Amino acid sequence: MLVLADANLRLDASAIDYIELAFYFVLVLGIGYLARRQVSSSLDFFLSGRSLPAWVTGLAFISANLGAVEVMGMSANGAKYGLPTVHYFWIGAIPAMLFLGIVMMPFYYGSKVRSVPEFMRRRFGKPAHLVNGISFATAQILIAGANLFLLASVVKLLLGWPLWVSIVVAAAIVLSYTALGGLSAAIYNEVLQFFVIVIALVPLTIIGLVKVGGWQGLVEKVTNSPGGSAQLHSWPGDNLTGFGNNILSILGIVFGLGFVLSFGYWTTNFVEVQRAMASKSMSAARRTPIIGAFPKMLVPFIVIIPGMIAAVTVSEYVKDKQILLDGGTAPSGVTFNNALLLLMRDLLPNGMLGIAIAGLLASFMAGMAANLSSFNTVFTYDIWQTYVQKDKPDHYYLNFGRVVTSAGTILAIGTAFIASQSSNILDYLQDLFSFFNAPLFATFILGMFWKRMTPHAGWSGLVLGTGSAVTVWALSKAGVLGLTGQGISFVAAGTAFVVDIVVSVAVSLATRPKPDEELVGLVYSLTPKETRQHDATGENAGWYRKPGLLAGIVLILTIALNAIF
Repeated sequence: MLVLADANLRLDASAIDYIELAFYFVLVLGIGYLARRQVSSSLDFFLSGRSLPAWVTGLAFISANLGAVEVMGMSANGAKYGLPTVHYFWIGAIPAMLFLGIVMMPFYYGSKVRSVPEFMRRRFGKPAHLVNGISFATAQILIAGANLFLLASVVKLLLGWPLWVSIVVAAAIVLSYTALGGLSAAIYNEVLQFFVIVIALVPLTIIGLVKVGGWQGLVEKVTNSPGGSAQLHSWPGDNLTGFGNNILSILGIVFGLGFVLSFGYWTTNFVEVQRAMASKSMSAARRTPIIGAFPKMLVPFIVIIPGMIAAVTVSEYVKDKQILLDGGTAPSGVTFNNALLLLMRDLLPNGMLGIAIAGLLASFMAGMAANLSSFNTVFTYDIWQTYVQKDKPDHYYLNFGRVVTSAGTILAIGTAFIASQSSNILDYLQDLFSFFNAPLFATFILGMFWKRMTPHAGWSGLVLGTGSAVTVWALSKAGVLGLTGQGISFVAAGTAFVVDIVVSVAVSLATRPKPDEELVGLVYSLTPKETRQHDATGENAGWYRKPGLLAGIVLILTIALNAIF
């Protein structure tokens, strides 16, 4: 929690900063109002009528992830761990995003399902569908609370309001445009927010580098700081994993983060998949995550580097960083979550400060709106329509979706206070991903490529996989396993994946699978190749619209970045 009285974190905004913020909020709400005019059915509200071009969904795809994890969480990680944080992008995102576009989207888009849990219902039946729907809805409310807490923290710093007032006001703004225009309002605002975030963070990064004497000056200051030279190299990342062994650290990053957590998040998380499913064609849907991968490669330079600069220039960190690294409470009251705010406080003049604050608010609203728009879709379609009210008119589900959006916002206000207890918000979020995403990915990937996997295996693997991740986390927090840092979530995710696979195989061998004819379009080997291909004519023609070629370019650039840093 932020301790303002001791930490002196109040941002000295002037009239021009408030005018910029007011203009931004009017623009955001205006987009929500205009998008409402295009909503005439539940498909319009939940999936934008599947009508959006690839460049819009591609930017929305990456902007939906530019919430607490990317901005405050990664800058906090930059301040705490340094360059090893880039693994969350170049190892823990890009490969999985490419896999989603090339391999997974033909199944999602081609089957015309409305959500990832609906795909699970067709593949495994209702028990697995219900387990996945409930776990996903729970996760989105918890993650929305994290975004809301950080959004409210900025409002609190700016206006000096009590945290609970800031949380309620911030929630009301996001609710307004999400409930008005549904997914279209969220997506178009996410595109706007992407550019606002970039415009806000690029100048902050440049000014920060100038202050420390350029890249070489930053290297020297970090080398002489408590974190030392380990913060200047992405590999082996011992300080990030907390394993204390280079080989184990690399294995944890590659398998725990790069495979289980990353593929579990990017390929099965409906928050992201929903953006691609709103595309106007399968070609556009496949290109959506690949287009998003281009800016994703560069985001570390405007979120991690400012965190590193804050760690060696902000007076509170210069004095208290070792205490924070040791897990203590700094006398100044700061936490690593404050890194970006402190740097803005120290470096930006009025006028630029307003733009930077708007960028932060944009990032948190994008993240929370993404959580709410996916939550309302899954709860309405996969829980309410499937198990409670089945055959109502379409307008019933449209109106119910707006009610669910409001209810989700109220629940997120409650979970925001849970998130406020974490000194590093990324630790909190990675724990959630290990609970919910890792076992889902195991079930999903096994079921897609092994037709023998049965409906009973689908739900039992999910339940026991999630339970094993929670167990690892609890034993680590109790000191039984001796895991520290974000190595806890890496090990928990790996454990969930392995347990899910073992349980699913054992249960499948003991129970009866679905007949082959019921698995066409759901299992790779049983799906005709032509149904997994997209149209490459007309507006989908041209080398720059070929998903495979674009993915190859991204992969080469990502390998180069790993080699350089």
